Amino acid sequence: MISQWSKEDFSYSYLVPLIVLYLLWEKKDKLKTVVSNPGWFGLAVLLSGIFLFWLGELGGEFYTIYLSSWFVLNGLLWLHLGWKKLTIIAFPVFLILTMFPPPNFIYNKLSVGLKLISTKLAVAMLQLYGMSAHREGNIIDLGFTQLQVVDACSGLRYLIPLIVLGILLAYFFKASFWKRALIVISTVPLSIITNSLRIALTGILYEIWGAKVAEGFFHGFSGWFIFMFSLTVLLLEMWVLKKVQGSRFKVQGLKRQDVGGLGGLEAGKQASIQNSKFKIQNIVSPPQFIVAVVLLGATLAFSQGIEFRENIPISKPLNQFPLTVDEWTGTWQSMEQKYIDALDLSDYMIIDYQDRIGRDVNLYVAYYESQRKGESIHSPATCLTGSGWIFNKAGQITIPVPAREGSFMLVNRAFMQKTGHKQLVYYWFAQRGRILTNAYQLKIFTFWDALTKQRTDGALVRVITPVYESEQPEDAEARLQAFVNDIDPFIGEYVPGKDV
Repeated sequence: MISQWSKEDFSYSYLVPLIVLYLLWEKKDKLKTVVSNPGWFGLAVLLSGIFLFWLGELGGEFYTIYLSSWFVLNGLLWLHLGWKKLTIIAFPVFLILTMFPPPNFIYNKLSVGLKLISTKLAVAMLQLYGMSAHREGNIIDLGFTQLQVVDACSGLRYLIPLIVLGILLAYFFKASFWKRALIVISTVPLSIITNSLRIALTGILYEIWGAKVAEGFFHGFSGWFIFMFSLTVLLLEMWVLKKVQGSRFKVQGLKRQDVGGLGGLEAGKQASIQNSKFKIQNIVSPPQFIVAVVLLGATLAFSQGIEFRENIPISKPLNQFPLTVDEWTGTWQSMEQKYIDALDLSDYMIIDYQDRIGRDVNLYVAYYESQRKGESIHSPATCLTGSGWIFNKAGQITIPVPAREGSFMLVNRAFMQKTGHKQLVYYWFAQRGRILTNAYQLKIFTFWDALTKQRTDGALVRVITPVYESEQPEDAEARLQAFVNDIDPFIGEYVPGKDV
């Protein structure tokens, strides 16, 4: 987890443990007034954490392992301190969740979506300012230059820490629940708007000072300034909300302070005296401690003794894929190394095929030997929209494939448009003999096959054909389905199936 914090998107996580420790220290006096009452209900939480650990370790998903550590911590606290003390420190324990980097397939989808939203808003701001700006995907064309809104400028780098900041402000904001909830919720649109403003300002200042405003010191400083501006807006929002029905809240606050009376003070004194008598046997003597040690010790022993190595099947190199398939003749294409590194794939191929009359179909296959712990297939629905293609009539379609068992297959289909060009695309995930169509299916079956087969290999298959001006969309549909029928048996030879 800490290695993930070195990425700039998650660097805020270094501060979260320090904040949690401060919040726990702030509760020390209140904890002294409550007697520890160990309870067996914490065992269920502890067992849930151990189950998530095995699920994450065998299935190869980091976030599941992060969550397991949080459940184990909660289970141990409940077992040893009891429910009442756990409720006192509930907020700092909850805040621990914010230092866990989210799963890659969710993070990537959010990043692409926020890039497109930020780009659209930035273009609107630039046009409002009076500049000529045109958007194509996440690229802003200003005439004299082009600005590309990359992952670092998606706004996700500001959104997550700003949400954490909003949660902290809401925690210290002594007001009704709806006001505190509004503070947290408002961080989302605030982050998107301020990030769009930053992109727009970069475009405005680019015309004056050139490329140096889009990189280096100014780029970093503008990010810091936008974050501080967002904090100011949140504080102003709190000030406005405090003015709403402020007198009523003060009366309720006084009533809450009076609860307990002399009996509560006396009980607090007795609990403080009992808690002050700290002895090591108070921790190790309860049976809950022994049960927890046995469970965690057994988990440690089994985790060191069980072989987690994947059974990676032997597959044919994709560069041996035939260039002549029935009536189709192909030409190899390649990707830049920076894209290969970003995709984390094991092997890939891009081939432009033509039929006898010169109609084109592009075939792209990305193969992954392993999809464990952070490595996963990138969906075309995110990368194609980011490059400016507009998805119309996107959905799923069942196409006939006589050579396949069942004689048909369900694939994703989209009709795309970009600056007058039209294309039809099919794509699917070939996963150990299955044809899957969405990332959630992909993750579920990756878990299951990792547990039962020690395999997480799989591939993305994408085929695209242009819709020519001289033809109808139905003609492109028939051409693409005929091509899928021709190449599907070969895909099965190069992408390992269920029986490997």
